[in-house]
Amino acid sequence: MITQSSELSFLEQSLGHQFSSLKLLQQAVTHSSQARELEAQRAGGERAEDNEQLEFLGDAVLSLVTTEELFRRFPQFSEGQLSKLRAHLVSKNHLIHIAERLELGKYLRLGRGEEKSGGRTKAALLVDALEAVLGAVYLDAGLEIVRSIILKQVVWPELQHFVSLGTAGKVTDYKSALQERLQAGGRPQPSYALVKESGPEHRKTFTIEARLLTGSNGEVEYTAKAEGSTKKNAEQDAARKVLEYLDSRVTGGEPA
Repeated sequence: MITQSSELSFLEQSLGHQFSSLKLLQQAVTHSSQARELEAQRAGGERAEDNEQLEFLGDAVLSLVTTEELFRRFPQFSEGQLSKLRAHLVSKNHLIHIAERLELGKYLRLGRGEEKSGGRTKAALLVDALEAVLGAVYLDAGLEIVRSIILKQVVWPELQHFVSLGTAGKVTDYKSALQERLQAGGRPQPSYALVKESGPEHRKTFTIEARLLTGSNGEVEYTAKAEGSTKKNAEQDAARKVLEYLDSRVTGGEPA
C-alpha cells in the first residue's frame, strides 16, 4: 500500500504527467469511505473531498476524447460501428486493465471498511479512480495533455489490437459466439443470472453469472462471473470467460 504524497510521483511517472497541483491527484485517489471517516473525526463535520466529482468529470472527458479519435480515425464507419467501438473502449471491462497496469490499487486512500473488504482490488473502485485521475489531469493541465494520456494509455493500444486482427469495425458479440458454439456441439444454451447489483442509481455495477450446463438435467459444469456498468456488458464478459474455458479444455490450458 502506498499512501504518502511523495510516493504519488510513481503514479505521475506512469501517467507521464507531473501535477502542478498535487492536491488534485490526492483527491483523485481518495475514496468516499476515507473522506467520510475523516469528516467524522473533524470538529463540526467539516467536509473532506473524495474522488466522486472528479470521476464524473473524467468519465465525460474520456468519452469526448475517445469519440473524437474514433470519428477522426474511422470516417468510413457507420454511427452504429463507432458507438459499439466507443462503448468497448470506455467500458469497465476494458478500463480495469488500464487501472491494473497503472497499479492504481496501491495508491487508493480507503476507509477501514473498504480496506478490510479488499477495496484495492475491486474493479469498480479501480475504474472510478482511473476516471477521477483523468478528471484531475484535465483540471491540472487542460484538454491537450489529458487527451495525450487517454490516447496513449486507453485508446491506441486497443485500437492497434483490433486493426491487427481486422476487427476494428465490429466488437465481438461473445454471447452470440457462445450460443453458436454450443448449438454446433449439441449442448444446451447457458443461463445468465444477476447475482449482485451495487452502486448509486446513476453508476450501478451489475454482477452476472454465466452458467455452462452439462445436459438437459441442468447440472452446471462451469460458472463464470463478470461485472459491468450494464447487465448486457456483464453478460458479454461472462460469455467471453465461458468461451475461454471451452478453449482451455481443447488446448489443455487454463482459462484466463
